Amino acid sequence: MSDAAATPMMKQYLAMRRDLPEDVLLLFRLGDFYEMFFEDAKVASGILNVALTKRNGVPMCGVPHHAAQSYIGRLIRAGKRVAIGEQVGEVIPGKLVQREVSEVISAGTVTDGRFIEADKGHFLAGIFKEGKKFGLACVDLTTGGFEVGEFDSVEALHDELTRLTPSELLYAEEQKDLLEVLGTPRGAQVCEGYLFLQEQGFHALTKHFAVQSLDGFGCGEMTAGVCAAGAVMQYLQFQLRKDVGHLKRLRVMSSLDGVWIDAASQSHLELVQSRGGAEHTLLHALNRTCTPMGARLLRRWVLHPLSDLEKLVARQDGVAALLKDGRLLGQVREMLKEIRDMERTSGRLSQGSGNARDLSSLAQALNLVPGLKMLLEEVQGGAAKGLIAQLHGQMFDLTELAAEIETALVEEPPATIKDGGIFREGIFAELDELRSASMQGRDWLAKLQNDEIERTGIKSLKIKYNAVFGYFIEITKSNLSSVPADYVRKQTTSNAERFITDGLKRMEDKILGADERAKALELEEFVALRTRAMAQLESIQQTAEAMATVDVLGSLAETARLFNYARPALSESRDLFIRDGRHPVLDQQLAGERFVPNDTELEGVEGCRLMVITGPNMAGKSTYIRQVALLTLMAQVGSFLPAAEAHIGLVDRIFTRIGASDDLSKGQSTFMVEMNETALILNHATERSLVILDEIGRGTSTFDGLSIAWSVAEHLHDVIGARTLFATHYHELTALAGICSGARNFNVAVKEWNQQIIFLRKIVAGSAEKSYGIQVARLAGVPEGGLHRARGILDRLEAGHPPNEGITIMRETETEPVVRKRRPVVEVDDSQLSLFG
Repeated sequence: MSDAAATPMMKQYLAMRRDLPEDVLLLFRLGDFYEMFFEDAKVASGILNVALTKRNGVPMCGVPHHAAQSYIGRLIRAGKRVAIGEQVGEVIPGKLVQREVSEVISAGTVTDGRFIEADKGHFLAGIFKEGKKFGLACVDLTTGGFEVGEFDSVEALHDELTRLTPSELLYAEEQKDLLEVLGTPRGAQVCEGYLFLQEQGFHALTKHFAVQSLDGFGCGEMTAGVCAAGAVMQYLQFQLRKDVGHLKRLRVMSSLDGVWIDAASQSHLELVQSRGGAEHTLLHALNRTCTPMGARLLRRWVLHPLSDLEKLVARQDGVAALLKDGRLLGQVREMLKEIRDMERTSGRLSQGSGNARDLSSLAQALNLVPGLKMLLEEVQGGAAKGLIAQLHGQMFDLTELAAEIETALVEEPPATIKDGGIFREGIFAELDELRSASMQGRDWLAKLQNDEIERTGIKSLKIKYNAVFGYFIEITKSNLSSVPADYVRKQTTSNAERFITDGLKRMEDKILGADERAKALELEEFVALRTRAMAQLESIQQTAEAMATVDVLGSLAETARLFNYARPALSESRDLFIRDGRHPVLDQQLAGERFVPNDTELEGVEGCRLMVITGPNMAGKSTYIRQVALLTLMAQVGSFLPAAEAHIGLVDRIFTRIGASDDLSKGQSTFMVEMNETALILNHATERSLVILDEIGRGTSTFDGLSIAWSVAEHLHDVIGARTLFATHYHELTALAGICSGARNFNVAVKEWNQQIIFLRKIVAGSAEKSYGIQVARLAGVPEGGLHRARGILDRLEAGHPPNEGITIMRETETEPVVRKRRPVVEVDDSQLSLFG
């Protein structure tokens, strides 16, 4: 449609639409609805399942403004970005109201709690490659968190993105190849290359944080990282028109100085996700947090273990202090349960989307700070040192702000801020006068209705109101003969007539004028109160962060108390000793059955650094080696361990190769995936790493697989020197114990009884004598005939004979042996023919 042929309102819409990218849907406010036109309407109507109509040949559809958030959420989940064209001017009858794009909402910037997970960060990220470095920046608009980092390889970048799982990922249009290497993560959003220019990004960041350099944030030398962070900042400010005033700090990603866990190992260990459900993850086993912000922080700790001994000991000391007094621990946790999500509440308020309920919730949380600080003083016994003391000092007493908020707001504030009813009586004299005028007017209307019924004798006479016609007198058609002469007809309906009088019109102006002025005044005063509260935003954010850390320490202490965890001794050595260790997830889930504990002892130099573990399937090899990896990781989170005693020499990386899966999207077979993961381990493991391998080489022929498994084990022992647990069915690998000085054989103990096996779940020294595969097949339900045949073949193979014809089997329905029929064996001459013979 051309502007010349458009109405004034449509001209306004077209001008607004031209300023937005094509893939953004514009929701244009018209009265009580948000309308969409042209292609936007066609796309949105299909996603939202709302009627697509036409007016003057223009396709259009709309959604009610009071329910807009739910519709916006559905559009975002469908991968769309949404611009809000809001009414910003005063609505004057007969005049075009002013409208502006108030914000653009994307997958990474949703703040409505109905569409994001409370216990998980909600990230917008940006990536950029500069030379040999890969930059990554991520922001959580809901909390104000902003981080930047650089990585030496695309694999490391991929691992960090796997941990973050951003909802939206920005990349430069010139670097599409980088996105393809990463496997095209979800929420990928292409941006113009100029957003990633280093000078422009540096200027955007230093201007926002009001600094001259980024050295104070620790990222001054991160060229690729600054490019990514600058792009994220400019995307938020200029393309999405977001208020980013609550982004107060830029931090270097903690994973850069922590334990590296690649994406495959994160999956194999089921740290935060499991095919069996969230309850089967390590995070679930440790999570007894009382607040959403504590749950988010614990998730970060699990995915980003530390390698800094001093910081880990500080965390352990914090857990121990809370664990020492069960009464105090319970009191701290009960108080934390009363605190709502301060981080996201303050995030909404600072961006202008927070309402009176958010302010009230914030005040309630701030009022609890002094009591929580007193409890922490008891926990630390008056000693002003350690992590507990540090957290105590990071909590600010803002009870004056809380008192101002609670004094001003009604006890149960409304969900919206434009319809009034926010403030108590006696706070603002002008507001009280307007409310009184409105109330007196309503009393006058009630009296008028009674007087008019008495005057006219019409018992069904009603004084009503609607937004279009205002106040009116409604009289049914059967009583029209009794209508007084001073009534002026306003409207006719199917069953009644509507009238006004001069007195009613004058009172309508008084009532509605008072109502509108009262609502406008309340909105103005609420924005002022919110602004005063957000002047303390940095203190609020630090307090919320400290509370979240106390919550995580309390969660770890409560888990240790419930399941009798022990504090591990940590050191910089390469030793790893665990006595009576238990799997942290299974130990909590086994109902009516005690988990069998096991010992582990690995030494970096003189003793065992390669455990070759044999034994039958289902005996517990995989469970055991996962257990060792999980306990090591828990120790480097700062948690106590499900063990009688433990000494953990800190690791720099944890690698696992467990399970079988293909990758159809990359056209890779199960064996190829296995070899890719094995290659990653051999190329990146160090002598300080912990390596967990399960059934290497099983995806190819027996001799190929055995050769690969042997070579990998030797390389880890001889070349890398990493602490390694190697579970295998290749019994030939037990010979490594006689060749490699640091290799030892272990097996999972079983007991044979009445042609069956009993799994004892105990790791003992020595190699397994049998694989017990046929017994496991029986447990799985393989028919007896097949089992009999398998035993016969096994006997011949062990005697050095091929499994040829003549072997008898017993069918379940027959009593006599049946001889299998075989085709006659044909001798084949496979010698090479002469090319020129």
